[in-house]
Amino acid sequence: MTQRTLAGLLAVPLLIGLWVAAAFESLPYVTYEPGLTVNVLGTNGDGDEIIQVSGHKTYRDDGELRMTTVYVSQRDAHNTIFELMHDWISRDAAVYPHDAIYQEGGTQESDKQEGQAEMTSSQDAATAAALTDLGYHVTEAVVADVSKDSPADGALEKGDVITKVDGEQVANADQVVVAVQGAPAGETLHLVVRRDDETEKVDVTPEQVDGHPQVGVQVGTQTTKFPFDVTVGIDPTIGGPSAGLMFSLGIYDTLTPGSLTGGKTIAGTGTMDAAGHVGSIGGIQQKIVGARNAGAELFLVPAENCDEALGAPNGDMRLVKATTMHDARESVEKWVADPNADLPSCEDS
Repeated sequence: MTQRTLAGLLAVPLLIGLWVAAAFESLPYVTYEPGLTVNVLGTNGDGDEIIQVSGHKTYRDDGELRMTTVYVSQRDAHNTIFELMHDWISRDAAVYPHDAIYQEGGTQESDKQEGQAEMTSSQDAATAAALTDLGYHVTEAVVADVSKDSPADGALEKGDVITKVDGEQVANADQVVVAVQGAPAGETLHLVVRRDDETEKVDVTPEQVDGHPQVGVQVGTQTTKFPFDVTVGIDPTIGGPSAGLMFSLGIYDTLTPGSLTGGKTIAGTGTMDAAGHVGSIGGIQQKIVGARNAGAELFLVPAENCDEALGAPNGDMRLVKATTMHDARESVEKWVADPNADLPSCEDS
């Protein structure tokens, strides 16, 4: 036996040992796979309606509005190279660095609690967005911060609720921004604010910053007391804020006569704030796959996720860009009336 042959024979068990070690070695990556979809117009595991309303007539009809989820491997998951390679190659799955998904120092329990808190918050915002679209006044514009030495410094305070700008009622941050930016240069704005349960009149003169009039405040939108109770009973193991858009559409459909979906299956995703803006989410491609597998014919995509969504294997399912709850609702109505209707497209982004 030559020295080369002996070396080769000795190398075989070493190579096998390396492969065995690699098969069991956990690597710092997280996997994303298509998760379950839930019809928010349907019932939960106990047979109760997911969307429940007390104090207002409800309308139950055919069709489905499906929220979508992603199976994300937990922060302590043992992901080996072979498992990661499987999801890396698959068009339906994805692999991300562990640090890009999970912050250092967290635990699986804290991840769960955070997800549940985000889910609860998204339901409140979705209710506010749906009721606003129905004509209810359930939001208000609140001052979140005042910049030092700005026109508003000394006139407005953090926590002030702005109710009117130049005699026009305002109910959210967007309306305040539009009113300020639409003000003629150098002209004083007359505001009405609620401060410590007292109504006060405040005058502020905007200054030009980069060609736009500004008063130096950050304004947010907060919810007020709802005129009736709306609850969304989702499995508590499902967390996160990304179902907000579908919750808002489901609440709207439940509170209005007729079927918003036209009896069809529609899916989507997107966070929702009280002013009705649709925000970006993670795992858009996996959610599209999950919706496609569930038989959805239309999928609502947050505008900020459009680029990534175009690379998903959506099959025959149509992808429609969603910027606000109102726009998404109108897109659904147009599509139900005409599946070939011209709708906001991710390809136009």
